[in-house]
Amino acid sequence: MKKWSFLALECLFMQICHQSLLQKRRCAFKVTNPKNHGYSAAGNVTGSVQLCENTDCCLAIYRMTNGQWKVDTLDEITKAMVVVVVILFLTVPIVIAVKWRKLCKEKKEYLQSVCKDYNIQQQCSCQIKASENQITDIELQGVLGRGHFATVYQGKQKGSVVAVKVYAANWKHQFINEKGVYELPLMKHERILQFLGTEWKPDDSSLLIVLQFAEHGSLHSFLCKHASSWMLSMRLCQSLSEGLSYLHSDLRSNDMHKPPVAHRDLTSSNVLVRADGTCVLCDFGSSTILRSCSGHRFWRNHSTTMTGHLHFCTLNYMSPEILEGSVNLSSSSFLLQGDIYALGLILWEIGMRCSDLFTGGAVPEHLLPYELELDANVTLERLILFVSEMDKRPSIPGNWEMLPQGLGLKELLTDCWDRDTDARLSAPCVVDRLMSL
Repeated sequence: MKKWSFLALECLFMQICHQSLLQKRRCAFKVTNPKNHGYSAAGNVTGSVQLCENTDCCLAIYRMTNGQWKVDTLDEITKAMVVVVVILFLTVPIVIAVKWRKLCKEKKEYLQSVCKDYNIQQQCSCQIKASENQITDIELQGVLGRGHFATVYQGKQKGSVVAVKVYAANWKHQFINEKGVYELPLMKHERILQFLGTEWKPDDSSLLIVLQFAEHGSLHSFLCKHASSWMLSMRLCQSLSEGLSYLHSDLRSNDMHKPPVAHRDLTSSNVLVRADGTCVLCDFGSSTILRSCSGHRFWRNHSTTMTGHLHFCTLNYMSPEILEGSVNLSSSSFLLQGDIYALGLILWEIGMRCSDLFTGGAVPEHLLPYELELDANVTLERLILFVSEMDKRPSIPGNWEMLPQGLGLKELLTDCWDRDTDARLSAPCVVDRLMSL
């Protein structure tokens, strides 16, 4: 097949580049077996030269015998064969190009639909309404965790176990920001932590957000305690990606509009695991609501500067463009692409605790991204050198490539944390790829 392919391409090249020389081309060949006169049947052959009368080129057919090429026959190329071969070599690249263009167009349309920067002509409600979700009689119990802005407690409200996020008064802006995300229209989704309401404690001016209680706590703590099978790992990965896909979506229903939201601090500590083994997104204190009023961008966020982003977000999960400060702050698309980079790192964390990807060996202890390469105390300078300048990513075990599902997961990860932001997958594409796995 390679021989025919080479000859067909040569023929096509000669047709294009040397049109004036095609008539009566002389084709020379080596006669290795003078007793075999098969080649002479092609017509107009003298010794080892054929003069082409009616075709654009001629063809020598050889046989491989004991590693040596030997002339079998010489013939003028059959027109039908040339046409078939040429059509194949022209059609396959065209089909690939059309398919690639379609995929690029679909991604571009998706990004335009959620990151319009932002040409929504319909009237939108940028004013945050007074909360209709005031809750009273909250009983705080033990501490579940501490974050950048708040402490999370287990609590009770009317006999039900809830999670209570308590903001100190000096983090009021982050409280308003997270409350604003949870109270967006159409925000209720099974992959987003359920928002129950808010409360204000006048005695110490603390601000409370009351949320659904997730039995297994953060994904980080879950992975520290549990290794999972392939199917359970995929359940974690897919539910997490579905949550991010919904968060990034631009939805309209009747008179309600949920604009896209960029999480901006997506980590395994800001994802919770419920009793059924599915993930839910939470912690929207750093998030950005992407919406417009009268055709102008309106980012509902109080820390959109690079300084604010570096100060409050988790270092290990920052994308190369954010680390090196090369993002375009006038564009909203980089925010969503930064989330996809972080998503790839979290999917890597889940994969590294999948027992079916380490058949015959011990499953590694849970580590944060780059903790193995750069130690536990990752610094900004070392991370910039490793991730941005050296373009390195967390290590993927070599044995993954020996397993069909491991190879598929590796390809997915590399497409999520690609250095080129435009080459990264969209969240819906990640969901589709995980479903195929």
